[in-house]
Amino acid sequence: MVEVTIHLPESVAEVFGATVEARRQRVLEDATIEAYREGRLSHGQVGSLLGLDYWQTEEFFSKRGVPLNYSVADLEADGETLKRAITKK
Repeated sequence: MVEVTIHLPESVAEVFGATVEARRQRVLEDATIEAYREGRLSHGQVGSLLGLDYWQTEEFFSKRGVPLNYSVADLEADGETLKRAITKK
């Protein structure tokens, strides 16, 4: 695990929470959200970093107003996978 340290003035640090742990968690959450929005982290990677399962990650994104990275191409690929799965039975 890599540890990253940032230095903030107290007046800025307070925006992220009242305690060191709350600040750490909020900065981690904000960073993972931004990386997910930019496509640098996957849904699973965000969940792993935050200690969440799939559905908890979905709830986390919902509460924070983060849209899912799911394109029309993803939908079409999932549709093709479903068709193949159904025809194998």
